[in-house]
Amino acid sequence: MDNQSLKAFVTVADCASFSQAADQLHLTQSAVSKRIASLEHQTGKKLFDRIARQVTLTEAGNALLPRAQHILQEYAAAVQAINDLSGDANGTLHLAISHHLGLHRLPPTLKAFARQYPGVSLNIEFMDSEKAYEQVLQGKSEVAVITLALEQHPNILCQKIWTDPLRFICATDHALATIDQPSLKDLAQYPVILPGINTYTGRIIQNLFETQNVPLKAPMSTNYLETISTMVEIGLGWSMLPETLIKNLHVMKTEHTEVTRELGYIHHKNRSLSNAARAFIKMLEQN
Repeated sequence: MDNQSLKAFVTVADCASFSQAADQLHLTQSAVSKRIASLEHQTGKKLFDRIARQVTLTEAGNALLPRAQHILQEYAAAVQAINDLSGDANGTLHLAISHHLGLHRLPPTLKAFARQYPGVSLNIEFMDSEKAYEQVLQGKSEVAVITLALEQHPNILCQKIWTDPLRFICATDHALATIDQPSLKDLAQYPVILPGINTYTGRIIQNLFETQNVPLKAPMSTNYLETISTMVEIGLGWSMLPETLIKNLHVMKTEHTEVTRELGYIHHKNRSLSNAARAFIKMLEQN
């Protein structure tokens, strides 16, 4: 089983699509199909069912997937270990970065890192913090820079870099803007726009109201904080956002003003970090 065929197999399984896998691998769909056919010939088993444009793993495919992922991870680790023997930071560094941090916290660090370590190829994926967390757990990303989870998996090592204050905000012409110090009960009387309950930030906010026994109306939700800021600005509801996103909005002074989230990096505790990852983490902590 060659590395390229296994990579095509894992990518098709992740995408559940030959065409999307081809786009991700920068190959033609025909080339991806040939690699899967070669792998099926070697294993003597059909790996995917293709029914009505739906691509699903067969029993054999499900059995192969975790092993293929492990082989690819070990291969990448072996290549990186050889590169690291020189003591230099080089090779490819796989990073998973939350959308918000990628826009508002990391650009100076990424720019400085790219200049100082030109031998490192940055492979950056921008995604929700929760997905980035899974990327590290599954070994797909070496380091993730995210909103830190409220509870950590035993295989994850995390380090806080920033404390990010969250503020209650509404449009300048919203009814809540006329109240000097609105209570949580006051807020709960109006439509609210929050990050999804599946997000770390969404849970922090929901937990605040639950601990005070104040039920919220069914909130509108989106995982993109920039979208929430715009929706609040046009008056569709109030919300709670990081200070970096508060522009042209009214900040409400409530009795719960010290609500924060922690931002930082994580990596798998059982994975030996490459020289490039160590250099990136050092720069992140310094900056």
